[in-house]
Amino acid sequence: MSAQGFAEFYRRSRDDCLRTVLISVGDGDRAQDLVAEAFARACASWGTVSRHPAPEAWVIRTALNANVSRWRRRRREVPVPDPGVVADLPSPGEQPGHSVDPVIMAALMRLPARQRQVIALRLILDQDTASTAQVLGIAPNTVMAHMTRALAALRADLASDQQQEVSR
Repeated sequence: MSAQGFAEFYRRSRDDCLRTVLISVGDGDRAQDLVAEAFARACASWGTVSRHPAPEAWVIRTALNANVSRWRRRRREVPVPDPGVVADLPSPGEQPGHSVDPVIMAALMRLPARQRQVIALRLILDQDTASTAQVLGIAPNTVMAHMTRALAALRADLASDQQQEVSR
């Protein structure tokens, strides 16, 4: 594929990749840096990446690997951001400029990182179980277990938030 092919891929995939990485890392600025770095690597290797069965998954995996590399270089834990801080990213099906729902983002941020990653890949990028397992380097059954636990936790968390709103 050509440079024009990469430009089209970038335009079509950037928001979904950014949302997926944002949910995984929980920090909008860091997610943007990681995705930019991953797309730069994809551009440099576009001949190979364009033939990948799921180029978006390649970009996300590269971004998540870059995040791990940064964490290892610093050798200390990065504080979890305030869940009330939400990047101005379009939700699936919405036009740019619409934010991710702050209540949903806060609930997602209360999930363990691996569950957030599974939710992001399965629901935002619409990856199947096998693709998600490959991107995250885990077994397909583990993906299903994380998905089940994450959805149960989100249901309980959001129901609890709704009950608190009603009682106010």
